[in-house]
Amino acid sequence: MAERRAAGRSRAVWIAAGAVAVVAATVGGVLFATQGRAPAPVASPTETAAPPASPTPSQAPTPSPTPSGFAANTVAYDLAALQLVDVFEVNAALPVDDDPYGETEPLVAQPLGAGAPVFADPEGDPVAYLPREQRYGGTIVPVVERQENWMRVLLVGRQSTPSQGDPAQVTGWLRAADVELSANPYRVEVSLSERTVDIVGADGSERIATDFASGAAATPTPLGRSYVMLTEVVESLGYTRGHPLIYLSVQSPTLDGFDGQSVAVTAFHYHDAHSGAISNGCLRMDADAIARLAELPAGTPVYVRA
Repeated sequence: MAERRAAGRSRAVWIAAGAVAVVAATVGGVLFATQGRAPAPVASPTETAAPPASPTPSQAPTPSPTPSGFAANTVAYDLAALQLVDVFEVNAALPVDDDPYGETEPLVAQPLGAGAPVFADPEGDPVAYLPREQRYGGTIVPVVERQENWMRVLLVGRQSTPSQGDPAQVTGWLRAADVELSANPYRVEVSLSERTVDIVGADGSERIATDFASGAAATPTPLGRSYVMLTEVVESLGYTRGHPLIYLSVQSPTLDGFDGQSVAVTAFHYHDAHSGAISNGCLRMDADAIARLAELPAGTPVYVRA
């Protein structure tokens, strides 16, 4: 664990992004270089603006009734002794999302202070910790269940790689006292069969695409709900033509990693070839659709349906 988090250690993350790449012309992927894996990263994810109707998530979400649920836990835990939650980590103790098409609350949570312990079971001990900020994001998380003392959220990382188990979207429980909440009424709806993408908000739905490219049969786009982990421009990736990539919390259902790397993250991104089941799992969109998706705030839920 200490070696994984040591500052100064360089790693590279590849996401399955199609058949064209800049660094290696014969494999599709998106590369972004890391500069260390410390719990206090060198940079935080860029929080992009929401659609014009609501430029940023409100800091005063509308209160809603919350069931009392599990009892409060006020134990002070040593975060340094817990496994980090980030895109690189595989943590067998984190549960896979058991309701991948379930509704989410119109809220996102972010840890207070240095971070928050993450629980697989609110009645047990923590199995990981979520920092407040880290280089590749994922720390602003959608709330899928809310109680008086606890909330269940989606998280980045995996329970297992595909070759060893279930690599699907993971979840965890956070204590309400450890996080701050913001309103986010938006979600993205992707239909692979209809080839449509919609941004859904409190005021209705906006269709932003009627065609796109998705994963090929051997490298399908993962189904179910995930969320926007990070949005940024990677100038070195020529096939994006300077448009931002919208990285998601979920990874490939068939690839342990990509081009020898340890992760295979899914993303929305621009590509000249953006029609048909042709990618390594990513969702290739035209420029206008990418521009709209890039306006969504970190933590926005994304649903991909067959």
